[in-house]
Amino acid sequence: MSLLNLDPAVIDRARQAASAIADEMDLFLRARSTVAVERTSLRLAGVDGVDTDDIPLPNVFVDAAQEAGLLSRGILPVLARAMAHTGRSAQVVAEAVATGDLSLAELAADTSLDTDEVIDELAAEAIRKIEETRLTRAGFLDRYEERPAPLHYVIVATGNIYEDAVQARTAARQGADIIAVIRSTGQSLLDFVPYGPTTEGFGGTYATQANFQIMREALDEVGEELGRYIRLCNYCSGLCMPEIAAMGALERLDVMLNDALYGILFRDINPKRTFIDQYYSRMINAAAGVVINTGEDNYLTTADAVEAAHTVTASQFINEQFALRSGLPVEQMGLGHAMEINPDVENGFLLELAQAQLARELFPGAPLKFMPPTKYMTGNIFKGHIQDALFNLVGVWTGQGIQLLGMMTEAMHTPHMGDRYLALENAQYVMNNARDLGAEIQFREGGLIQTRAQEVLADACDLLEEVQERGLFEALSDGRFADVERPEDRGKGEEGVFQRDPEYRNPIEEKLRGLLGLQIQ
Repeated sequence: MSLLNLDPAVIDRARQAASAIADEMDLFLRARSTVAVERTSLRLAGVDGVDTDDIPLPNVFVDAAQEAGLLSRGILPVLARAMAHTGRSAQVVAEAVATGDLSLAELAADTSLDTDEVIDELAAEAIRKIEETRLTRAGFLDRYEERPAPLHYVIVATGNIYEDAVQARTAARQGADIIAVIRSTGQSLLDFVPYGPTTEGFGGTYATQANFQIMREALDEVGEELGRYIRLCNYCSGLCMPEIAAMGALERLDVMLNDALYGILFRDINPKRTFIDQYYSRMINAAAGVVINTGEDNYLTTADAVEAAHTVTASQFINEQFALRSGLPVEQMGLGHAMEINPDVENGFLLELAQAQLARELFPGAPLKFMPPTKYMTGNIFKGHIQDALFNLVGVWTGQGIQLLGMMTEAMHTPHMGDRYLALENAQYVMNNARDLGAEIQFREGGLIQTRAQEVLADACDLLEEVQERGLFEALSDGRFADVERPEDRGKGEEGVFQRDPEYRNPIEEKLRGLLGLQIQ
């Protein structure tokens, strides 16, 4: 039963409109690929490392295929042809292309090579590696007792992966359930993935496969000590979204920021590039058992949280439908929202409660990701600590799945370990004392909370039907989300998008689609 007395017909209309938006986009996406998608397939096939100029080998190989006019048919057939010709592994072939010892253009002229067996082996091995990490995680979760939701999610962001590991272990001992390693500022705009462990970053630490491995080992170690599984989170967004998803799948990350609109709105990445990349990245996350976190919370940093609440709800519906078309089950959809109403607004707490309960009722099976106050944190640590306590109360009251804990020093500096400890103590105190509050409370019929939620849902439904009629690209161009205008033919990375040739093949994608129960063609 809906505590908010929501109209099921309005919910159905909203979901149907979002579904139609996703269906239209699905036709667009499946006719195209990007350089990042092809580099991802190389990584899953075993290509890693850098050349003598520190350029990642997946970039070198894709660029060489593009120069030879071969990319539109898919990178894996090109790789398989080179492997069949040389009898060498994927890694050795990529190294030979990087040194100039192997010409992809010359290989293309040889049509006598039978590559079917090589292609099948590459795809099967990629899927095997993804499933192996998923099974490993399942073993840990079976071994340890699960903590009650909302899971406590905290951030480390020193720039040095080794220092991050120290802080992550400390946070786990203090009660954290999820550790997120914030990426270095600007990494989402790099069209390559840095290689190896890194010790210098601004505002965060570079997302690299080596850094993922270091942090995973650190959390497994402290998890063994504590007798519980500590989840690892990073960010597969930006120009290398699917590549980072693949690295996370191989290194057993558990949670990944992965949004259909975030990079478009907040990093000015070309819309076509972002939609295609998120499609492939979500298939990988789905197969790997990774819970995605979407970024609707960011809308309220550029738009007013009272006036623009419906855009958050509309985006959640869109993210849900995109995720379903990538095979991502509902239990891996950490749809995002945030507590960002100005604390000086009268009854602002009730409005926040209405929005959080609305998300919970619209997406009952999803482990919702609730983000803390940031926009109106002033540096007054005492007021900030109270704002975070109210946020924690809403989170446990409405049954959120993942709670990114607020820091009283938000807007002042990167949190110290002591700040993080106080945030965890705050959450543990509030949530323990109000664990079953949501089951004990009903909202007054026709009251402020019900009325607010019903209005937000109705406005979200209207917006979704407008976007369905006009098209998502046009809605983004007109600034209908987050008050940010993003035209379809503008933004970073558009040159990396290409039309698939009628003979295009991506056997890893084909196997992922089969594994996830999706239509192959």
